[in-house]
Amino acid sequence: MTQGETIPTVSDYYEVLGVSRTATPEEIKKAYRRLARQLHPDVNPGPEAEERFKEVGRAYDVLSNPEKRQAYDLGVDPSGSGGGFGAGFGFNDIFETFFGAAAGQRGPAPRQRRGQDALIRIEIELGEAAFGSQRELQLDTAVICPACQGSCCQPGTSPRQCEMCRGRGQVQRVARSFLGQVMTTQPCAACHGFGTVIPDPCLECSGEGRVRSRRSLTIKVPAGVDTGTRIQLSAQGEVGPGGGPPGDLYVEIVEKPHPVFTRRGDDIHCTVEVPMTAAALGTSLTLETLDGPHELDVRPGAQSGDEATMRGLGVTHLRGNGGRGDLIVHLAVLTPTRLDEEQEQLLRRLAMLRDEERPAGRMTPAQQSVFSRLRDRFAGR
Repeated sequence: MTQGETIPTVSDYYEVLGVSRTATPEEIKKAYRRLARQLHPDVNPGPEAEERFKEVGRAYDVLSNPEKRQAYDLGVDPSGSGGGFGAGFGFNDIFETFFGAAAGQRGPAPRQRRGQDALIRIEIELGEAAFGSQRELQLDTAVICPACQGSCCQPGTSPRQCEMCRGRGQVQRVARSFLGQVMTTQPCAACHGFGTVIPDPCLECSGEGRVRSRRSLTIKVPAGVDTGTRIQLSAQGEVGPGGGPPGDLYVEIVEKPHPVFTRRGDDIHCTVEVPMTAAALGTSLTLETLDGPHELDVRPGAQSGDEATMRGLGVTHLRGNGGRGDLIVHLAVLTPTRLDEEQEQLLRRLAMLRDEERPAGRMTPAQQSVFSRLRDRFAGR
């Protein structure tokens, strides 16, 4: 050291923020915000307050970062205001030199990074799945900070070149190891490889360049979607750190159960109860489908478990020529349980005419229920 040269003094960052050395990250952030509001030049003008404001910003920049704080607690000031590199060098440094990302990275890293993709789930009705719809969503995602517009700095300020790495984003070390003298290139601990530091972080976003906010978004649900279908909306996800480009938003569909219809692929199924006389004589029924009222002809002699197909009244094909599945109607023939005298006489007369007064009771293989046959049918597909 030459005569007349002075050693720069470094403030105790814990004292600057008024917190203990065991303070939690939440306590550090709370103390910084309180002091920043008190000392902000717009509130407290003057050179002393301005210098104090900058000192508070430097203290927060170090203590809010786990790596910088650890280095500071070991006696190294990574803020660029004094101090130097630590002397420690171990096997991890050597390993990173040959295999780590630091060995291949050159130049400062961009502060802006792409945001994460987001996933939300929405419930829709069967009719919406069949024909498509529009939905307005309320999203809680990260958006660009309205105060700093993603710059991470207080309005009117800008990032400053890192004094530790001189803007390179990397530092080099030479140390002795079992391999001899080894030079390592690692991201700068002071600026995290960005090449710049932010002396005055934005108070709104705490230097992140983004904040969480609720916003509305209208999406189109295409016809034919089913539970598990995901709709991708490009650049509608989380805004990245430093105001980086947003990720994508994925909307996953959950279809609500319908009180009448059961969906199987693009076909829908339902069960219709038919009186015994109508099943024997044949009839025409009016059914309320997804498309409104439609007529169904029941052939004479219809039995429980018979199926009637109503073409094109199912769900629109999601991929294809826009055609639709079918509506499959399963018949359940109802036998009357209460008869008046006249009805009973008519049935006895019918039984006599058909020689069914004492039926033989011919045994046949056990019959499955309508739903069991339906289940086995689809299980075999």
